[in-house]
Amino acid sequence: MRNIFICLLIICAQSVSANPEDTITSRLETPYLALNTFVSNVAEESYNPQAASLIFNSPGLTINQKVEYVKRLERVFEGAGIFIFFDKVPTNPDYFDSLNNENRYVINSRYPEIYLQKQRGRWQIQPDVMGSIDRVHEELFKFDPKNLINLEFEKTGLNAHFLGLKLWQWLGIVILFGVCFLIRYVFMIIFERIFIRLLDKIGQRHIGSRYILPVAKPAGMLMVFFFIGALYPSLELPRLIGFYVVLALKGLIPLYGMIALYQMTSVVDVYLTRLVNSTESSLDDQLVPIIRKVLRIGIVVIGGLVILDGLDVPILPLLTGLSIGGLAFALAAQDTIKNFFGSLMIFVDKPFQIGDWIVSGDIDGMVEEVGFRSTRIRTFRNSVVSVPNGQLADSTIDNNGLRRMRRFRTIIQIKYDTPPHLIEAFVKGLNRIVKQHPKTNNEKYEIHFNDLGAHSLDILFYIFFEAATWTEELKFRQEILLDILRLAEYMGVEFAYPTQTLHVENMPGHDFFDPKYIKDQKALDSRLDDYFKV
Repeated sequence: MRNIFICLLIICAQSVSANPEDTITSRLETPYLALNTFVSNVAEESYNPQAASLIFNSPGLTINQKVEYVKRLERVFEGAGIFIFFDKVPTNPDYFDSLNNENRYVINSRYPEIYLQKQRGRWQIQPDVMGSIDRVHEELFKFDPKNLINLEFEKTGLNAHFLGLKLWQWLGIVILFGVCFLIRYVFMIIFERIFIRLLDKIGQRHIGSRYILPVAKPAGMLMVFFFIGALYPSLELPRLIGFYVVLALKGLIPLYGMIALYQMTSVVDVYLTRLVNSTESSLDDQLVPIIRKVLRIGIVVIGGLVILDGLDVPILPLLTGLSIGGLAFALAAQDTIKNFFGSLMIFVDKPFQIGDWIVSGDIDGMVEEVGFRSTRIRTFRNSVVSVPNGQLADSTIDNNGLRRMRRFRTIIQIKYDTPPHLIEAFVKGLNRIVKQHPKTNNEKYEIHFNDLGAHSLDILFYIFFEAATWTEELKFRQEILLDILRLAEYMGVEFAYPTQTLHVENMPGHDFFDPKYIKDQKALDSRLDDYFKV
């Protein structure tokens, strides 16, 4: 009986000596159990920092040092407003982070440098991570009133509680909001009363009111929110309040940043407008509003995604859903997408400019505007035709606006009774009209007695103008035609008009209507030789 009692005593002693390590391992077997060990032991109602320190794998530290790290990590969670949502913490002891390719669990995505790592069957914060806790703690608590609180506030009674917070915390909130108001006020004073007045003195007040103030207002709010984000952790507010403060800042900072960037597109617009005004291409003028719209849409979309990410809304499923929806939308709106890329091709290839006279199929008119989807063309009936850019980019375009010269071709018809020497003199006069006009091409033109028409002698008049617009071309045509009329009137040349000849047969016994022709061949040859001798 005595031997049995000794054996039981030895077994119990061995089990007692083995239990502590097994107990620790069991409490750190999964990320869920490890974080639960920490959170449950730093709670106010069951505060046990020594038990909470099990989450640290730090054999070289003393108990007091481990307790200090417990307090630092707890302050980081409170200052950053971090809640541990245990329904999202893995319970698998072999949890594997595929991104880092190891057994690692990041406690909060805001601070990926603070994580649990599995070693020897335990999920703990390893020694190299403890240095990251120090850095995050220093970053959050740049201004730490804790020492001031312990030394002075106890004596003044500011550590007393009121409405769930200590009096010094209420005082800190009032001071924080007062400083924020002061920052905002000083910031706007600098822009409204100093910078705008300087612009007013040089006659450029509209620049400040139209472009600078719309950017300065959201920029001032950004400074306020950054100031709050830097100092609110020092107030050591309850974690729930800190959580909502952080959540609000994560939404407001990108929101006001998006507003500031959106307003800055007006400044970019002015710069681009000046840039395109220095170019010869009028099509670049239409590129400015398109770039402005693309920038603003991009800022709103990216800003919206940043805000959603800051509010912990999963972006990847959203983007996946958008990609699937975008595919369906693209299939349904392929014509719109085609027209958009058609507009890009028009801006890249530049087949025409604003104000050019183009002909494409049944479309004939002046280009007024090139938009996202369509190009507007003013016809010569003064109507406006909207042509899809996809169709216009794929079609054949005859750009009359790119003509280096504008052709003018006509037939000058004079009467058949005009003598040859007068025709020659008249043609010489037409050549001089072309050479003397300042806007005609003196090297490339054709003016010749060209044809014997049904009722007229035809002179080909084929010249080219140097005219930038259709209006100038019409003006120069008028000048040339008036000069032709004056020359014809001065030289006695008469223009022919369509006529018909009525032939009456000879009356019996009368032959005076019959033409008299030379019928002797020798006489004809002799007369021909005499003509060419002359």
